[in-house]
Amino acid sequence: MAKVLLRDVTKVYDGQVTAVENVSLEVADREFMVIVGPSGCGKTTTLRMIAGLEDVTSGTITIGDTIVNKVPPKDRDVAMVFQNYALYPHMNIFKNMAFGLKLRRINKNQIKKRVMDAAQMLGIERLLDRKPKALSGGQRQRVAVGRAIVRNPNVFLFDEPLSNLDAKLRLSTRAELKALQRRLNTTMIYVTHDQTEAMTLGDRICVTYKGRVQQVAEPMELYDKPVNKFVAGFLGTPPMNFLDGKIEFRDGAVHFALRDETILLPPRMKHSLGNYQNQEMVLAVRPEHISLKPVADQSGNSVRCTVMVTEPFGDHMEVYLKDCSGGTIITSIAPNDHIKLGEKVTLYIEVGKVFVFEPDETGKNVSLF
Repeated sequence: MAKVLLRDVTKVYDGQVTAVENVSLEVADREFMVIVGPSGCGKTTTLRMIAGLEDVTSGTITIGDTIVNKVPPKDRDVAMVFQNYALYPHMNIFKNMAFGLKLRRINKNQIKKRVMDAAQMLGIERLLDRKPKALSGGQRQRVAVGRAIVRNPNVFLFDEPLSNLDAKLRLSTRAELKALQRRLNTTMIYVTHDQTEAMTLGDRICVTYKGRVQQVAEPMELYDKPVNKFVAGFLGTPPMNFLDGKIEFRDGAVHFALRDETILLPPRMKHSLGNYQNQEMVLAVRPEHISLKPVADQSGNSVRCTVMVTEPFGDHMEVYLKDCSGGTIITSIAPNDHIKLGEKVTLYIEVGKVFVFEPDETGKNVSLF
């Protein structure tokens, strides 16, 4: 097994399009690292540079103790599972899984043992005589993983391997991949645009945006302490609520002023917000920290809203509302709570859970400092 280190890695296409910019990331030995971000943020390009399928414009990539910038892909001791699985349609499953080993001139008996061991681990031993076209999407995905396992690589690379599966199969396969990583006790780097996959799979998560790393941390640290507005808004379902307003200091307390209403912020924010008086800022609060019922000892921290859309999910209902400034607020209520479209309601905010961000797209979380 091996650690992976990216230091100031940049990728520029045709001398003008920067896909990845000054990315530094350390993946520990036997760690499950997830790189997550929206489409076009450079996460797949980063993975392909680690694999050697893309050249590095500047910076270094180290696998184990070796800088691999000039090392061919076949000599990097990594195995990659692609989004489309990249199976050979004319070969049966056994031959697909064995193909890479044959190229490396592995003994036939050893090849058979590795393929059978991987097939049993993944529950596909009965599929080895079939062609890929006779398999379901989930079965093909397992074959692609099995083809990587038989190589016994130092590092596994996954490029959105679950994106072609239906929702139910994605759920079960996520659990299987996590269990597989623990069983193999190996280093895995997994790329996805799905924040739910990132939160459930990763030991740590690297959030990227526009080719740059925004934050690297364990899942709950990202969720509870996002360093900027992008990270806060990207992680969480339903997403974070953002309210535009100004910071005001009155009577020794700090307030967040909306157009017609004011929210009293916790005393702990007085110091961090001292330089932002009368500035346009963004108040952020997650849906689970907003209620239709008063919060204990915080009944004054409320916002009047109008119900715009309700979405039932069986065990709960998500409600979209318009606040006094015309912004959208999302909250979640019990399925038997009675609420009507167009109804005027009061939302109560658990202010101990709010953040304050600078207004830029990646504005920093000033309430953490």
